[in-house]
Amino acid sequence: MSEEQKQTRERVRELVKEVLANVPTEGEKPETLPTHLVVNSLKDEIGKEFDRDESAKSLITEDDLRGLETGAKLRVSENAKFTPLADDIIKEKSIVLIKKNERRGSSKVQSIAVGADHGGFSFKEQLKGFLENSGFRVFDFGTNSADAVDYPDFAYAVAKAVSEKQADVGIVIDGAGIGSAMTANKVPGVRAAACYSVALARNSREHNGANVLTLGSGQNNFSEIREIVEAFLTNELTDMRHQKRVNKIDAIEKQYSK
Repeated sequence: MSEEQKQTRERVRELVKEVLANVPTEGEKPETLPTHLVVNSLKDEIGKEFDRDESAKSLITEDDLRGLETGAKLRVSENAKFTPLADDIIKEKSIVLIKKNERRGSSKVQSIAVGADHGGFSFKEQLKGFLENSGFRVFDFGTNSADAVDYPDFAYAVAKAVSEKQADVGIVIDGAGIGSAMTANKVPGVRAAACYSVALARNSREHNGANVLTLGSGQNNFSEIREIVEAFLTNELTDMRHQKRVNKIDAIEKQYSK
């Protein structure tokens, strides 16, 4: 057992003692209720499903295991492969592999147009690999380097591809995601949503029928972006009451496209 695990266990023991000390005996009323049933710093450790997430990778190498303690939990993709040395380390350290359930089958989306400005370029490149490994057909509309560019050019290219049915949905990444959403929403037939959480991404699809997702490289790390994208791709507009409202959005757009 590592020193960190020992310290965690000791803190949990002290916490249990504190809670028990505040439990009244029969017929006795407590003066005050305990204010903390679970200390915030312990909550993450106790409820943590895995110690490291490498589920975006199709091949796990020894570098991906560097720093993991004996008995650590590693999240990997359902079809992940391992180098021989990585396999040896997993056995030697008794690393627990947690297979990520692929939700690709629940998505009707087949093709995705992606784009980014210089601020989102790095995340776009990582996202492409994740999407392709998940079985989606990806169309990359740039940019192709970290050199400064104008986000409207790439947001428009992605939105146009969705509008013209070249791709089922689009994803654009700039610094904040707002400017790209504004640009994409100028294109007929496009409903772009800037989402910074899984809940917003799910809502944008189920309630608003969004077909373009815009993300901010300065708002989320890549792990969060991956979860947001998954939620966006695996949810859709199904409820008729929401469809009625989306129809009204489309009707407003048509008034100004004559």
